[in-house]
Amino acid sequence: MKVGLISDIHGNRVALETVLEEMPPVDELVCAGDVVGYNPWPGDCVDELRRRDVPTVLGNHDAAVVGETPFRFNGMARAGVEYANAELAADQLAWLGELPTERTEGSGRVKLVHGHPEDPQRYARYTYPDEFSAGLLGDEDVLVLGHTHVQGAKQYGDGIVVNPGSVGQPRDGDPRAGYAVVDLAALTVDTYRVEYDIEAVQRAVTEAGLPERIGTRLARGE
Repeated sequence: MKVGLISDIHGNRVALETVLEEMPPVDELVCAGDVVGYNPWPGDCVDELRRRDVPTVLGNHDAAVVGETPFRFNGMARAGVEYANAELAADQLAWLGELPTERTEGSGRVKLVHGHPEDPQRYARYTYPDEFSAGLLGDEDVLVLGHTHVQGAKQYGDGIVVNPGSVGQPRDGDPRAGYAVVDLAALTVDTYRVEYDIEAVQRAVTEAGLPERIGTRLARGE
């Protein structure tokens, strides 16, 4: 069984569509949170995950859009949250609001959280790849994290800790959209990067009246 891993889409429809087109065949697709925020297509991204019935956990931007987080945001992030809150329909907001902070998929072998498995909110704590350890794993074979927008994966005997990277706003110096695929039979993980039309996103950011830096940082992967 192969499971596609995505995270931190952040309203970037162009990147999401490209990732879904380029991803190798998988038996299941899961998302480690932050479907919305920053970029100008929150509704399209929510609808795509709903249409595909993608198991998803709540990210801090998702929670902020539905008014359920004390997380502190800078002006750029706040603008994206406010934009998404205004743009999303009632049923889309309800879907976000019903997302759990943790879930297990892949016949119980894949655990999803947004930030850290021991954080009650699951998004108040960032966990970068250099902080990965076997101690993060519980009963699951694969722990999937998001939140940092930094792609990384490490294998510990019979367990894997992986951040598939950000689909819609990478922050590891590589502007290409990130995702990963886990093979549960072989217990291996492959990480991927794919180029997408960043200029189209930048134009849409400007047209939506969002802060210009949301678009300019995409080209630098920061």
